[in-house]
Amino acid sequence: MDSWRLRGRVVLSCNCDVFCPCMPSLGKSQPTHGVCHTWWALDIEEGHADDVRLDGLKAVVLMDIPGPLSEGAWVVGLYLDESMSEEAAEAITKILSGSEGGSIGWFSLMIADFLGAKRVPISFEDHGRGWQISIPKVLDAEVDPVAGPDGSPTRVVNSGYWMAPDVTVCTGTRSRFRDWGRNWNLTGGSAEYADVDWQGP
Repeated sequence: MDSWRLRGRVVLSCNCDVFCPCMPSLGKSQPTHGVCHTWWALDIEEGHADDVRLDGLKAVVLMDIPGPLSEGAWVVGLYLDESMSEEAAEAITKILSGSEGGSIGWFSLMIADFLGAKRVPISFEDHGRGWQISIPKVLDAEVDPVAGPDGSPTRVVNSGYWMAPDVTVCTGTRSRFRDWGRNWNLTGGSAEYADVDWQGP
């Protein structure tokens, strides 16, 4: 792959207390409860992989991590929007596994067990202040910003965090995941969203 880009939004929910120590420590701190159970959803507003257009596509990533994010040994599974072409699905799988380098190329060093990719219907909806994400019988989630003293969303800005430099701190108002031998209730845990612009290689 000579060139790729994914520009859009990522919404994430995990089992850490609000807010997740990965953000200020850049993935070096121990998760709040020792292990990291998380999923994140990607809504691609504009994207390509060489000449394959990826605009308007969606993906969800399962990540099960035994300790600090930066120490690896991740278990990862992908859910790809059922509407995407085979060419798009292949390209996004390669990009999100890190094999195509670029902004998230370091994922390839962290993933110990790749569970594969499933084609599913994915709903990714803006409900005013936060986001609702769902996959039938797998994921049911709503993520809402944590309000600051003036009532506006709490944000971390100008950081070296892997997702993006500017991140909105959230709570998983509702966050249930059931698949691949896992049954997680992340409701009340830390969450976040950010506008992303990932490119490679």
